[in-house]
Amino acid sequence: MKLGARIFKTGVAIVFSLFIAELLQLPNPVFAGIAAIFAIQPSIYRSYKTATEQIQGNLIGAIVAVIFSLVFGKDYVIVGFAAIITITIMLKLKLEKALTLALVTVIAIMEIQGDDFLLFAVLRFATILVGVISAFIVNLVFLPPKFEKKLFNAIHYTQDEIIRWLRIAVRQASDHQSTKQTISQLNERLVRVDQIYSFFKEERGYTKKANHTKGRKLVVYRELISASYKSLDVLKKLHHHEHEFTLLPEHFLMMIKERLDTLLTYHEQLHLKFIGKLRPEHIEENDSEAFLQRQEVMDIFVKQITITQMEEEFSSYHLLHLLSAILSYEEQLEHVDKLITSYQNFHSEELTVEIEETPY
Repeated sequence: MKLGARIFKTGVAIVFSLFIAELLQLPNPVFAGIAAIFAIQPSIYRSYKTATEQIQGNLIGAIVAVIFSLVFGKDYVIVGFAAIITITIMLKLKLEKALTLALVTVIAIMEIQGDDFLLFAVLRFATILVGVISAFIVNLVFLPPKFEKKLFNAIHYTQDEIIRWLRIAVRQASDHQSTKQTISQLNERLVRVDQIYSFFKEERGYTKKANHTKGRKLVVYRELISASYKSLDVLKKLHHHEHEFTLLPEHFLMMIKERLDTLLTYHEQLHLKFIGKLRPEHIEENDSEAFLQRQEVMDIFVKQITITQMEEEFSSYHLLHLLSAILSYEEQLEHVDKLITSYQNFHSEELTVEIEETPY
């Protein structure tokens, strides 16, 4: 199990909320710790949004608990009815994410005994509020998430793995079961990449210029992710039709291998170009050469397929599926290259990511 920043922040938030509750001499500081657990989120924006919802839920739960306690008493059945009313109100207000804490507030207040019920109810409400606010402060100050860095490295290392398996698969050196398992793992990693992208997208800039720059950067990242999906689709096609692939004439195999090797190298260079680690003119020369050859390559494929079908018992159905995936992948890489060039022309000073030595 990997101990991430969110795990450490949860522990720090609990300690901080308990400390503040003790410092304010609030009774039962444990409720502050419980509230802090619910309020910790993976991003600052989500933490702010959650804190707002939790405060509203805490307030609703406290009001319902006080009204039911004063009007109907504190019987266990009454607590259940109060919980039902709280759930109904929260759902009507679309505060489902804060529902759990609201119910904790209801139970925490309705279990209070004694004559000073209202005073203790206010203190219990304040204790839970301390936990929510403490968690937000910790999320804001302690190990603030750097989603752009995580996103780029997640894309880079996932793509690096896809490229490695593509080079093995196109040479017919991959084990069927191992490739199948790897494709499943790569799908999961790309889902995780999408999640990190959504976290990065949610983060708000502090100026109009920063938001504009980030908007263009998000487009590049979205297309980089799309390129990874398309390269994985090529791997899936190679894996799914591996038997038919072995039956292809030797000249087809060589052309596909050479074309795919060119595209994979191109993809690797795009990552380096994006972070400023590659001379722009180097990739431009390669890109221009690859673009000019594409139509020529496709003409050769079509001509050879026609000749082969006339001379041999050969079906081009599976080959066309693979060629379609490769063509789509190539077009996506060219699109990404143009976006990266455009971004660097206007925002080269904003390139702040680096390739980490270890995967995300």
